[in-house]
Amino acid sequence: MESSPKVVSTGLALIIVLLSFVPVASAEPKEDVAAATAAWGRALGEDDPEKVLPFYSDDAVLWGTLSPTVRSDRAALRDYFVTAFKVLPGLKVALGDQLIRAYGNAAVNTGYYTFSYVKDGETKSLPARYSFTYVKNGERWLIVDHHSSAMPSPPK
Repeated sequence: MESSPKVVSTGLALIIVLLSFVPVASAEPKEDVAAATAAWGRALGEDDPEKVLPFYSDDAVLWGTLSPTVRSDRAALRDYFVTAFKVLPGLKVALGDQLIRAYGNAAVNTGYYTFSYVKDGETKSLPARYSFTYVKNGERWLIVDHHSSAMPSPPK
């Protein structure tokens, strides 16, 4: 059976219309996690715990660079950032290399970052290493586990 040009063009038009209803795939998970980490870094630079906390899930755990204790509830996370912003005025973070691995709705971002802050009118820096574990919640990647520690000095 031969197809007329009119039937073929109508079929192609129908396919195009149907494809317009297919949701566009989002960026790869690794790109999404990198973007979430960068947004976390920008929020950290705003010196406001309420801007940083939305990047963490409600049950997140934080083992912070400056903390001798693990923080495992919302109030403890808030307290960590309140203290960090007081101790490290003008806190900013610059992300270094990141190694991101995605596993479905979970991902791990391991790398290093350098914190900078102002103390006695002088800019100081604190290099550190980190691991963020993310879980996708709807369209957002939220931190469920964050471990950070100061970068050790090279061996002598």
